[in-house]
Amino acid sequence: MITAALDGFLLGGSLIVAIGAQNAFVIRQGLSAHHVIWICLFCAVSDTMLIIAGVFGLSAVAAVVPLAVPIMTYGGAAYLFYFGTVALRRALRPLASTIEQAEAQSLKTALLMCAGFTFLNPHVYLDTVILVGSVAHTHAEEARYAFAAGAALSSFVWFFSIGLGAMALKPWLDNPRVWQIIDSLIALILFGLCGKLLWGLYSA
Repeated sequence: MITAALDGFLLGGSLIVAIGAQNAFVIRQGLSAHHVIWICLFCAVSDTMLIIAGVFGLSAVAAVVPLAVPIMTYGGAAYLFYFGTVALRRALRPLASTIEQAEAQSLKTALLMCAGFTFLNPHVYLDTVILVGSVAHTHAEEARYAFAAGAALSSFVWFFSIGLGAMALKPWLDNPRVWQIIDSLIALILFGLCGKLLWGLYSA
């Protein structure tokens, strides 16, 4: 159970760390101190819902289409390798992250913008539903609850960390060397998970 939870936490964390529109929005909200708690909570809960859909919804699909899991597993391994390569490329050619402060806005507007960044991004479904779901199926059925909990926990830890810690972290986020280290670790984790995913498929 602990191993499954750790795998879920590492996978969820490595997929979510890369700066994208959603993360940049959360950081901007943190820097401006506008609705930070609500924005972080919205992002984390949204991720949790998608993770649950991937981990447990995939079981229903697999029961109807037996080849679904192997196909998704190969696809997930390919994507992990691709994402790891992208992270490695960023580590070799680091760029400072420049984040402007967000303008004041109502909570409703902020949540709507956050929903757009979250659910209108096609990669979120590949990451949290397809990829997380396929990796979860390398674990025993009873361990998938722990895996899902670990993946969900990584979302809560990440979003609240970057949201609430944005002001203190701003000097670090503008340092290319810090992102070089982060991206190097992401690449190592993703390549390792890719190998584990393929090993689980071939040894089954």
